[in-house]
Amino acid sequence: MDKKPLEIEYKFLIEMPDLKVLEAQPDFTEKKLCQMYLELPLGFSEFGTRCRIRKIEEQGKVTFIKTFKKDVTDLTRVEIEEEISEEEYTKLSAFLRKGTAPVEKTRLTFSHKNYTCEVDIFPFWSDKAFLEIEVESESVTPPIPDFIRVTKDVSKDKSYRNSSIAKMLFNHSFNTKK
Repeated sequence: MDKKPLEIEYKFLIEMPDLKVLEAQPDFTEKKLCQMYLELPLGFSEFGTRCRIRKIEEQGKVTFIKTFKKDVTDLTRVEIEEEISEEEYTKLSAFLRKGTAPVEKTRLTFSHKNYTCEVDIFPFWSDKAFLEIEVESESVTPPIPDFIRVTKDVSKDKSYRNSSIAKMLFNHSFNTKK
């Protein structure tokens, strides 16, 4: 039987962290991301499969990634990623899902107690961000760094997915203050 590439991830709405504290953490990296959600042909999207393309800029290097995701549970997804060319990224961007806008963010990554923490900072929020921590099973509760203030666990709330943010950005209804 094939083993599927699973992503088991917790997501938290957090107060905007002290960036200097994050930069001082082990294995700190910073990336600029622009991601778009694509229309899938009939036969895919109605079965819960989503497709995203991403442009990632890190230390002067640019890479492009195509990702397919499908929910298994509220916390677990099958995730298949592959690097693509800039040409393919440009071609695929023409299939931007109707009613969505590209999502731009800065991703700050660091290590904490043998886990990788990812803090996503968006240009439309000045007081909050997201913290994502991938775990090995749904029975594991990730350790939250003591310098991060969690406002809400949004792991199971689909309205906090980046694809939902893409819809809200398109509709200009995203609350930029809260």
